[in-house]
Amino acid sequence: MTDAPERLKTALGPRYRLERELGAGGMATVWLAHDLKHDRDVALKILRPELAASLGTERFLAEIRTTARLQHPHIVPLFDSGEADGFLYYVMPCIDGESLRARLDRETRLDVDAMLAVARPVAQALAYAHDRGIVHRDIKPENILLSGGQPFVTDFGIARAVTVAGGARLTATGVAVGTPAYMSPEQVFGEADVDARSDVYSLGCVIYEMLSGSPPFTGSTVQAMLAKRLTGPPPHLTSVPAPVDEVVRKSLATAPQDRFATALALADALVEAARRPPTPERSLVVLPFQNLSPDPDNAFFADGLTEELIADLSQVRKLRVISRTSAMMYKGASKSTPTIAEELNVRYVLEGSVRRAGDSLRITAQLIDAHTDTHLWAEKYTGTLKDVFEIQEQVSRAIVGSLRVRLSDEEERKIAARPITDPRAYDCLLRARQDIYEWAEPSLDRAVSRLLAGLEIVGENALFYAGLGSAYILYLDAGIKTGEEYLDKAR
Repeated sequence: MTDAPERLKTALGPRYRLERELGAGGMATVWLAHDLKHDRDVALKILRPELAASLGTERFLAEIRTTARLQHPHIVPLFDSGEADGFLYYVMPCIDGESLRARLDRETRLDVDAMLAVARPVAQALAYAHDRGIVHRDIKPENILLSGGQPFVTDFGIARAVTVAGGARLTATGVAVGTPAYMSPEQVFGEADVDARSDVYSLGCVIYEMLSGSPPFTGSTVQAMLAKRLTGPPPHLTSVPAPVDEVVRKSLATAPQDRFATALALADALVEAARRPPTPERSLVVLPFQNLSPDPDNAFFADGLTEELIADLSQVRKLRVISRTSAMMYKGASKSTPTIAEELNVRYVLEGSVRRAGDSLRITAQLIDAHTDTHLWAEKYTGTLKDVFEIQEQVSRAIVGSLRVRLSDEEERKIAARPITDPRAYDCLLRARQDIYEWAEPSLDRAVSRLLAGLEIVGENALFYAGLGSAYILYLDAGIKTGEEYLDKAR
């Protein structure tokens, strides 16, 4: 857009005077401009040329006019929009302050009260728009401006206007509507008719980052990051009261129906959670179980047992369990237990080993208080593959009992649940998960084959379908497979 200033100066004529470029985002370049008619500085945003070319001008301007009707104390209003010499533009006030992104870059994280001062007004702004049928679709720290101690949501409805006006043609521009770190799962799958719960998810991501210093799902690639949000919950927020963590995790549920139905419900739950007295924190890491089997290929089984124990214990609200990703970083590490606990900021460490020979199993496990470097509990289990589910439950219950946690009725049901009862299917699932984590075409092919084999054994099963969805979304995002067939399978 090197020739844009001169062309726009001519095209905008007596209406606006371009002063200087303020920045560029995925969809637009932002200029400080002076509104000559009203003698005021404004933020004039120009859509990227390739994006503007793919949109129908009249359709885009009609959609953006819907946004102009939004009048809320915490929404940056739309002053003007139009087309000038082929450029699509829209005009907003020039806010004297900084973005939430700039504040987080400076402070890294906020305490609960500071988070609420941002999240609650933003939720109110979202609820106002949702009541009028408008979903933001791109809530992120960059689109929350801070001025005079108050937050303001900007670019409201722009993502929607681009989506509705551009439709399928957006794919050819390479422009993604939404930001991967904050996109809801339904946005990841490309669903057009997202509702208020999509913004609830994105706001949950922003809240998580305000409290922890990073988004809930990160990765070395966009594909890895998107896959994580489809395969499990984010790590617990160990630095905040458990009730606040519980609210944030609910806002980040994969299925829309499991989230808060409205942004106001999320805000109210956050305020209530922040008022509750803190509960004693019990933090735990399940270190990767050692594979002591004669066959080194059985490492997948030890890793799978580790993952299942993490999943079981993570369902206990009063426990703070380190995520699989962080725990697996210590696989094969020679660090001492107290050192690992200090690095992860946990008090308790569960470690163990697995020996598998044919159908026979021997599992050992021990729980260590890292503050005193003493054993709280240890046990050995022997049996066959069909006993693994019972052993897994016994270990989980032993940990809960040793830490003196009282399970709710719902937690009792979750610990006792047997999503898979056939050891052959369980073997398929564990091997498939190991393949998925390798993120390569041959391993994804093996994963799909094993998951389909598992479904042949057990019939309908959510765990296997979730695994298939993860594999297919990785196919698509990595460009390994393309076409509507795989998009339908991913869904």
